[in-house]
Amino acid sequence: MTKDDCLFCKIGRGEIPSATIYDSPEFKCFLDISPASRGHALIIPKEHYDDIFHIDGDTAGRLFSLATVIARAIKDETGCEGMNIVQNNGECAGQTVHHFHLHLIPRDADDGVGISCWQQGETDSEESKALAAAIKRRI
Repeated sequence: MTKDDCLFCKIGRGEIPSATIYDSPEFKCFLDISPASRGHALIIPKEHYDDIFHIDGDTAGRLFSLATVIARAIKDETGCEGMNIVQNNGECAGQTVHHFHLHLIPRDADDGVGISCWQQGETDSEESKALAAAIKRRI
């Protein structure tokens, strides 16, 4: 996918209208058109990054810092009790638009919003130590 074909790049450039919450030269935040709950918003970098594997740490850090400000504003306005922060990478993980984006999903008790949960598995202590060491070597 090119920047010219990317839905979120078009929204970032203003070619597709959105219910915009925040707009700067680097980021745009807007309400999701298919919200899980009232106030469900997306934050995108205006520069195209496919996913977390392609975005640089500084940009991701600034985006998440902005998320804390927007999350508080959404909570203050909607009165929600909690919030899910969701960021999917790759189709197998639920990513449908291949432009890095962060979901802010306001939550209330018994709101009926289904956020995928995983079944907790078991792990072998020695296997976990070996995997942790192997990952640590790649950092």
